[in-house]
Amino acid sequence: MTNDASEGAKRAQPESFRGRALSVSLTSTDLAKSLAWWRDVIGFHVQNEHERDGKVVAITLVAGGVRLLLGQDDGAKGWDRKKGEGISMYITTAQDVDELAARIKERGGTLDLEPTDMPWGPRAFRVSDPDGFKLTITNEA
Repeated sequence: MTNDASEGAKRAQPESFRGRALSVSLTSTDLAKSLAWWRDVIGFHVQNEHERDGKVVAITLVAGGVRLLLGQDDGAKGWDRKKGEGISMYITTAQDVDELAARIKERGGTLDLEPTDMPWGPRAFRVSDPDGFKLTITNEA
């Protein structure tokens, strides 16, 4: 089988999974605090607020093609449970990561990793949100 679409190649059947986008849903201990961090420090924009019984329980945020849902923790699994363990999100951007990192620091954010040239090519920095979710912002290699 050939991979050249111009020769009328057919995909293997059944077709393999091909996602088009990934959105992330994060549970927040303090929704207002998390919203302020993601919006005011990182630079996301509010797309939607989701209410239940007249109270905002989740907020959809966007930054370019990246979408994030912040949901208020209801405490059902315990208020002291750790969040953000074992997950790291990566956002790739065409923007200058040094400028983005400086802007985040100017807005009160603390970097876990200063902008650094990675051995595999791109330049990246890392931050953690108020609940410990890790975010790496990297340029296109």
